[in-house]
Amino acid sequence: MPLRIETFSNVTGGSSFFKAVGHPLAAPKAAILIARLASFGPVAVYDPLGLLSGLAEFYDLSSIDVCGIYVQDVEKVGQEVFGHAARPVTDLPSSGARTVFVVAFDSQRLEGHIAHLIPKQAGVVSLDAMRVPEDMLNDPGHYLSKFNWATNFAWFRDGDGHHTRVVSANYWPRYGAKGTRLWACLFDGEGRPIADWTEPMPPTDGTVVIDSRQVRERFDLSPFCGSLFLHIIGAAGHDVVKYALDTYGDDGTVLSCTHDANAWPADLYAGLPAPREGERVSLWIQNSHPTPIPAGAVGLNPMGSSDIRTLDRTVPAFATLELDIASLFPEARWPQQFEVQAGKHFVRPRYEIAAADGRRRMAHANVERTDLKPDPKLPLLTGGAVDKGVVGKGHILPAPLLPMGRWRTVLLPTPMSTAQTELPVKAVVYDRNGAAVAEHRFGNLKRSDSVALDVTGLVADKTADKTVADGWGHVELVYDFEAGTIADGWLHALVRYEDVTTGHVAETSFGSHMFNMAMVYRDEPQSYHGRPPGLSTRLFLRLGTDPWDTLCHLVYPASTQWHATSDTSLVLVRRDGVEVARKRLAIPCGGSHFWRYREMFTEAERLAAGDHAYVLIRDTTCRLFGYHGCLAAGDTAFSLDHMFGF
Repeated sequence: MPLRIETFSNVTGGSSFFKAVGHPLAAPKAAILIARLASFGPVAVYDPLGLLSGLAEFYDLSSIDVCGIYVQDVEKVGQEVFGHAARPVTDLPSSGARTVFVVAFDSQRLEGHIAHLIPKQAGVVSLDAMRVPEDMLNDPGHYLSKFNWATNFAWFRDGDGHHTRVVSANYWPRYGAKGTRLWACLFDGEGRPIADWTEPMPPTDGTVVIDSRQVRERFDLSPFCGSLFLHIIGAAGHDVVKYALDTYGDDGTVLSCTHDANAWPADLYAGLPAPREGERVSLWIQNSHPTPIPAGAVGLNPMGSSDIRTLDRTVPAFATLELDIASLFPEARWPQQFEVQAGKHFVRPRYEIAAADGRRRMAHANVERTDLKPDPKLPLLTGGAVDKGVVGKGHILPAPLLPMGRWRTVLLPTPMSTAQTELPVKAVVYDRNGAAVAEHRFGNLKRSDSVALDVTGLVADKTADKTVADGWGHVELVYDFEAGTIADGWLHALVRYEDVTTGHVAETSFGSHMFNMAMVYRDEPQSYHGRPPGLSTRLFLRLGTDPWDTLCHLVYPASTQWHATSDTSLVLVRRDGVEVARKRLAIPCGGSHFWRYREMFTEAERLAAGDHAYVLIRDTTCRLFGYHGCLAAGDTAFSLDHMFGF
């Protein structure tokens, strides 16, 4: 059964209530509160804000002797709440309650409203008994302020030669934050907390690094594979904790990367690939709540199929479980893809693919939206070219075409909303200067279709231009409204990159946006912060530690006609937030640029930057979309994922 909680709305944003009651520091206090209520019954429950049902999803309240549920809103009188018909709070004096439980934080004002209605001799308790320490709150007077709950989970492993590293930057002071700190709590695979600590954040724009090897050594831990809970104390402007996640190993062939988990658990995820012959695909389920996931509550189904097969075991609170896809669908093979029936039990999940030669790679599924409907206006607004239609090319999903002498690029469209019964799409490949060199029309794909395109092979067949074949470019997945007209703007794809020499593979998945246009369609062009349009670039490029090099591929997509070239600054920033060096790029509109850290910056500049530096990619004239990765010594392995902005 899915959890009946509100986590995120694309209209109002993220919910703070589920974060507040499900916080690792709140869970032990909840147990004490429930025990107290069970010991001092009968209990009259006053639920003025409608939070009781959400609380009951996380905690077993059955031990409490409830004598009645009372509400403030006259429209809710008579509705069933927690097995009781809700009564008006004005009936509270006759409740016979020994305890009144006010289901709210910051309850003093609400208690004052009903002080004259509370039975004599009755005690009053509220959710304030579950509050985290006050020094962790940015806005203690408004407990559910989103800036009190800048939290996220990271998948975190150390053992058997495999390690993980979380890398981010302290971007909150840019929005007015002061004295930011990080509280972290590490859970092992069974959901047991095995380490927690608080540390000051670095200076403004400084690098945040959490390495599993260092954590393991610091706390003298046994090997682990679990969840790292992150809470930014003192956040402002942003309640989203963004980070890059590197997985690496004692063996130089172990290297992969992905990014933040998206802190709001969803009903559905999609874009989970089936294995190729000889591969093992594992979905890592990170229970993100203080309540177990019941057996049968989580499942998979082939995209477009109603054949849902469920996990037949319980996942403890905050535990991490590896689900081998073949245990549910042994017959499935790439390019088939799966929908994940998550029921809001866990944040956006990682999956890990182990190849027959032992190489591994990490990536993530994406949130499948349930709130979208096709927009019949979208085909009319979209002209298919930058100089046609109100929104020109409209939604663009840009991905690198990595240098073809080394890498093969494969693209798989992935349905990502329940409204997408069909996908009319095409792929257009551009050289580095923005000239179209090849096109593939998928037609009007059915939801159940899984059609992978060998982009590198397509280019090789269509052109003999050496500047493309031996260099780089990019591919754009766009709507093809000549093939069909059903579209909701939530266009996604999985893009896979294979080193043709070593066989090492990396993959990333993401969604489309409208880029670089003056008009606004819904929330596009998307802004990092605030209202659309977002027409500038601020991307975080974490840099690999020695002996790794770092690669970056920047794409300048444009839905409509825009500036002829970008005015892009590559700002090398030391770990403490101090600028070391700056380079300039002019990327042609509709084109891209592939570069490597060791080729872009001199040895002296790199030495001055030191370990755990990063590059801030800044452009005030246009919005770029970026990809980053690391290159192992001797080119034995590489990683690739899309970058985050702030």
